[in-house]
Amino acid sequence: MVALLLVGYPALWRYSRNAVTIAHEGAHGLAALATGRRLAGIRLHSDTSGLTVSAGRPTGPGMVLTGAAGYTGPGLFGLGAAALLAAGYAVGLLWLLLGLLALLLVQIRNWFGLWSVLVTGAVVFAATWWLPAAGQSAFAHVVTWFLLLAAPTTVVELQRKRRRRAAPDSDADQLARLTGVPGVLWVGFFLTVDVGALALGTWWLLP
Repeated sequence: MVALLLVGYPALWRYSRNAVTIAHEGAHGLAALATGRRLAGIRLHSDTSGLTVSAGRPTGPGMVLTGAAGYTGPGLFGLGAAALLAAGYAVGLLWLLLGLLALLLVQIRNWFGLWSVLVTGAVVFAATWWLPAAGQSAFAHVVTWFLLLAAPTTVVELQRKRRRRAAPDSDADQLARLTGVPGVLWVGFFLTVDVGALALGTWWLLP
C-alpha cells in the first residue's frame, strides 16, 4: 500500500519519481558498460528527466541495447529485487542497492543529480543501520514494490507525452531512428517488459 501511494498519489509521485529516474539512468549506464561503450557521465534533473552520455559507435546493437535499457531497467531491477526477497535476502538487497548507488555516484555530473543520489543512499543506509530486522524487510519490500509499480507507470506517461508531441527525443523515438522500428512499438516493448516484471514479481512475492 505504501508503494502504491508513492506511485499513485500525484503529490507524492512528483518527488518519488526521482528514484525511478535514478534507476532509469543507471540502467542506461549499466547497459552501456555491458556492451563495451565508455560511460561519459550521468545527469539527473529536477523535472525528473535525466541524461546518460556514453562514447562509442553511434549505431549498432550496443547503442540499441543502451537505449532500450532505460524504461525496462526499473522493472527488471524490481524483478531482481523480488527474486532476492523471495529467497530471504532482504538485508542483502539493501546493501546491494547501496553498492549500486555508490557506483552511480561517481558518474554523476551535476549538482541536483549528486544531491538526489546522496539523499537516496542516505535513506537506504539509515534503513540498514537503524531499523530492526522486520523493519529492514518491510523497507526492502516497499522499494521492490515501488520499482515494479513505477516502471509501467513511467511508460504510460511517456506515451502520453509522445501523443502530445512533447517528447520528440524520447528513448522510443531515438530507438525508432536507430532501428527503423516505429516508436510506438518500442513503447509497447517497454510496457510488455515492465508489466511482465510486475506480474512475475507479484507471483514471487505474494503467498
